[in-house]
Amino acid sequence: MIIRKLYKFENAHIVRKCTSRRCSRSIHGHSYKVELFFTAPSLDRGEMVYDFGLTKGMIKDFIDAFDHAITLWSSDDPEYLRDMKKWSERWVELPVNPSAEQFARTFFLIIDRVLQQTDMVNGESDVTIDSVIVHETDTGYAKADHSDAYNEEMGTTDLSKIIFSDQVKAEWKNPKMFEELLDGKRFVNPFVA
Repeated sequence: MIIRKLYKFENAHIVRKCTSRRCSRSIHGHSYKVELFFTAPSLDRGEMVYDFGLTKGMIKDFIDAFDHAITLWSSDDPEYLRDMKKWSERWVELPVNPSAEQFARTFFLIIDRVLQQTDMVNGESDVTIDSVIVHETDTGYAKADHSDAYNEEMGTTDLSKIIFSDQVKAEWKNPKMFEELLDGKRFVNPFVA
């Protein structure tokens, strides 16, 4: 069975090397919608694939990191990167060009890692992320699943090369959660009686 959770955020970027001049040469923003699709072979004690309340922790914080932020590509011009970081408190630097396709792959990889490192406490059974859809506009989106997220021909998304600004991290419930995720820390879902 598959369940879906929707998130929204506002973000600015430049997608270098794309065909359209406006997209590749001008900072511009989008009202993104991100759909996460979770799957499991059986239901938990509450007869759910995964309690939506559990997505309000780390998963929500990671997606919210991109809200009212600028997303940068680490291979962009160093002067541009320096200026954007100087004039914006909220930024995320990715090791891939910040297209809708790479957003979908990046979100898949982060959420997959969160779920792999989370100890379930309510009888959840092998909950995994099935796919991620990132709507950049009302008429266009990118969808990534496991085969896309881990496909190096689409670019290497080394999570350890993602940098979140200090302001983004300060707004998380746990400002060290990304470091802990990269270090392989185990997380525990809360049990609600």
